[in-house]
Amino acid sequence: MIACAAGPAADVGSLVRQAQAEGWTVCVIATPSATAFIDLRALEALTGHPVRAEYRTPGTEVPIPPATAMVVAPATFNTINKWAAGVSDTLALGLINEAIGLGLPLVAMPFVNDALAAHPAFKRSIEQLRQAGVEVVFGPGEPHPAGAGGPFARAFAWHLALSALRHRQD
Repeated sequence: MIACAAGPAADVGSLVRQAQAEGWTVCVIATPSATAFIDLRALEALTGHPVRAEYRTPGTEVPIPPATAMVVAPATFNTINKWAAGVSDTLALGLINEAIGLGLPLVAMPFVNDALAAHPAFKRSIEQLRQAGVEVVFGPGEPHPAGAGGPFARAFAWHLALSALRHRQD
């Protein structure tokens, strides 16, 4: 589970619990900015794994098991565009870029306002990610109106990301 810095990230535990109920072992990776949105201790208690936002020190043990699939949600404008461009300047981006090359099942669920979604770079990035095999899922009301993110953050449809991942596994 890759969490980006957007309002719905505060409720990422909802997706973790849903995935665990289906038998998934879940680890949370956060973009550095997302750490301000999430409860690190609660997620670590829920998953039994550290929430990672930074690369590990060379020579240290990898503290989480290898991924077999990934969900990127809420996926921000910044992360979508950097991911499509192959930028790996954070642990989260490095892992999801690598996951494309490994052929892992990948689902991205953007949380962006309509002004950002109308940007030509975003449209190109979504298409590039889909061509690379990423399932991009927009929840109800997404993209949401500029300046109105709060209510849409509270209604973020986490279950759609998990449903799309199930579909990718079939």
